[in-house]
Amino acid sequence: MEARHFQQQLLAWFDRHGRKDLPWQNPVTPYRVWISEIMLQQTQVTTVIPYFNRFIERFPEVETLAQAPVDSVLQLWAGLGYYARARNLHKSARLIVEQGFFPDSLEALMALPGIGRSTAGAILSIACRQSQPILDGNVKRVLARYKGLSGWPGESRVSKALWAASTDYTPEQRVADYTQAMMDLGATLCTRTQPKCPACPLASDCVARIEKKTTALPTPKPSRKQAVKQLYFLCLTDRERRTLLELRPATGIWGGLWSLPEFDSIEAIHNWCLSRHIDIKSQTCLPSRRHSFSHFHLDYTPLCINTDNPINFVMEGSRAVWYKPEQIETLALAAPIKRLLQLTRG
Repeated sequence: MEARHFQQQLLAWFDRHGRKDLPWQNPVTPYRVWISEIMLQQTQVTTVIPYFNRFIERFPEVETLAQAPVDSVLQLWAGLGYYARARNLHKSARLIVEQGFFPDSLEALMALPGIGRSTAGAILSIACRQSQPILDGNVKRVLARYKGLSGWPGESRVSKALWAASTDYTPEQRVADYTQAMMDLGATLCTRTQPKCPACPLASDCVARIEKKTTALPTPKPSRKQAVKQLYFLCLTDRERRTLLELRPATGIWGGLWSLPEFDSIEAIHNWCLSRHIDIKSQTCLPSRRHSFSHFHLDYTPLCINTDNPINFVMEGSRAVWYKPEQIETLALAAPIKRLLQLTRG
């Protein structure tokens, strides 16, 4: 009876207060749900909506995504972060087109790059009406508080208990509404801080609320000091106001995006210029900035150098191209690099 009561309370709340006008809900297709679920990983709905709309306008179906060059995909993704998501979308789209149909089983979806159990469950429950549990960040928070489960959800023991709870509560009927309701509840009421317990349909049975543990659950990830990486970006411009950009490797941080050449020191930049016979007309060292990734902080210092001599060369082991200011807006650039280029252009 507990599962049935849980479902009834949640669905009754969803009927009155659930979100039903998100762009990926109208219309609902496996492709659109897949794109939205990947974008929503580590990213708020309000941030995702404009990216999703632009993405779907450019790639309305899996075939158009598969046929596009990866640089076009990354360009539309620029600013969302976690760029491996975009590269995996592109790889998966090509695999889906090759096999001739969109997968409709948990195993087939999880075999695609970038699709885990929770994402596969969301696609199948929302778009295919299959009774599949999910366990994204919102659902983990709701269930950890409701069940009073202590321990960091990343631990195997806790994850196993949360998956068991999610499976027990997921209904056979109205599974699409239920799945959306769980995500909505975590996003709008059962928030990380200052949860709105008086408005929650599950409050009367929530262990965390009853035991006044909402601030303690779910248990935070054990803290550790994040590493700090320091480097210099070279912003090299010529007399035509072109800027030298290089294409980063396909994998790793900002994989597949265009960026500025990076160095360990100003001396290394000067040596690099000297070895390529680049005459330094003027240079300006801008204040250092910090960009935080999930596992480390990047402290970078931009060094802007102007040169008069025309230069045409390819950097060793990478692609390097001179771009005019108006061309830069069309490139796939990481957000910090784009802001820096906009700043240096005045």
